[in-house]
Amino acid sequence: MRRRLAGVLASLFLVSTLLTGCGVINSFGGGQTAGEKTVIFARGADSISLDPALIEDGESAKVVANVFDTLVRYREGSTEVEPSLATEWSTSDDEKEWTFKLRKGVKFHDGTPFNAEAVKFNVERQLPPNQTAEMPYSEFTLGMVDKVVAVDESTVKFVLKNPYAPFLLNLAMSLSVPMGSPEAIKKMGKDFGANPVGTGPFVFESWEKDARITLKANQDYWDGKPKVDKLIFEVVKENSVRANKLIAGEADIIDGIDPDDVERLKGDAKLNVSTAPGMNINYMGMRADRKPFNDPKVRQAISMAINREEIINSLYKGNAVLANGPLPSVLFGYVKELQPYPYDPAKAKELLKEAGYDNNLSFELNSYSDERPYNPIGGDNLARAIQGYLKEAGVTVNITSAAWKEHKENVKNGKGEAYLCGWMGDNGDPDNFLYALLHSNQIGNGRLNYAMYNNPKYDELLLKAQQSSSNEERIKNYTDAQQILVKDAPWVFISNSLDMAASNKSISGFSIHPTGVYFFRTLDKTTK
Repeated sequence: MRRRLAGVLASLFLVSTLLTGCGVINSFGGGQTAGEKTVIFARGADSISLDPALIEDGESAKVVANVFDTLVRYREGSTEVEPSLATEWSTSDDEKEWTFKLRKGVKFHDGTPFNAEAVKFNVERQLPPNQTAEMPYSEFTLGMVDKVVAVDESTVKFVLKNPYAPFLLNLAMSLSVPMGSPEAIKKMGKDFGANPVGTGPFVFESWEKDARITLKANQDYWDGKPKVDKLIFEVVKENSVRANKLIAGEADIIDGIDPDDVERLKGDAKLNVSTAPGMNINYMGMRADRKPFNDPKVRQAISMAINREEIINSLYKGNAVLANGPLPSVLFGYVKELQPYPYDPAKAKELLKEAGYDNNLSFELNSYSDERPYNPIGGDNLARAIQGYLKEAGVTVNITSAAWKEHKENVKNGKGEAYLCGWMGDNGDPDNFLYALLHSNQIGNGRLNYAMYNNPKYDELLLKAQQSSSNEERIKNYTDAQQILVKDAPWVFISNSLDMAASNKSISGFSIHPTGVYFFRTLDKTTK
């Protein structure tokens, strides 16, 4: 057995530190009292659910990451792994068995004990036969698990079907398998998503839908009581309004900053503006299972008809870079030499004509009305730009817009021929992009391959990369897979946005994490 003790890096493939309606739901409640340190985090949208097993959106993850703990967690500012609810771990020589020693004396927020049986319950909840289509992360984060065994009260063993290189990184993800109270999950059923019970640094207090979620400090947190008493996640949909609230002192932290607001925030002496290279991708997906995009020539033509570089320069104003493929440049496995189809409207028209479309192609593009971290200008502004370029190529684009939550349901349910979407990396491994979003095993049943992309050679390369312990071999497989993907063009690769947030200078211990999730256990606020 190869021992992996506290402080040992989880993987050779790590992202280095990057930093330079409306009823109120209550649980474990309590009101604010004089002298409390309360931090207001203003964000662009509400959470969808607070049940980690049922969500894949970033706004839900931001809350979940502070209510729940995982077996291992990321170090501040990187995707290096350190102990959390597990204090040490080891693997078998064939890397198919992972054994974890658990932290003793930890309790869930409802007072029930955390132990090996709790781990087993949380994992098996997302494995067949309990796995459901409402669990979007379960297949690609835990699909390699054959079984989980509670060896004794403080030891748990995962038995994998085959070696899986990113396994430990997956366990650190906020939306993989955070530990929820088995008693609360069984008692509340589907209502657990509105009344979450974890072991994390903050305890859920209340949720006023589409307005705010309030958390309070876990007084008995195993890693020390948080320095702030309350966290309020407040929904402020418009970027500029969030910026105004921060400037006025009505919010302590904001993210999702509009490119037009960057300079005025940087110029305010009361504020800190944090930026980091984004571990994200902003793209337009084309559904390869139906007309017109089941024809590769049409997908290639659409890619060539959109002036992506002009979009970056005119709309994102230096706060995003042109994407050359599915991976951002901060991720290992990124291939600088990849060359997506260049802007060439004449060639695009030629390809469309060869495919049988001579100024008579039209399709529905599903867009979202909100701003997103990977797309701070909002979906509709991007959709209109795409619509304009394609009109010049003789293509009619009919835009269907919806608020983010409805948009995700439309996309998940297969509405329309194309859609705008994006992804923020969860763990610093390319598998989290290339497999989770584009492997054929992720088609349907609530999974994330919305483009319905299916290429057996691409799939084969990803599986080889998953099962290899060789850096060199994994990178070669991922390089070959990306070259196939760029040629097949199921996506139009738009941009990789800078991660950006701003905070009042009274706030300390705040930083941008590469995963786009904020861990507030070290947060503090200076009060007058």
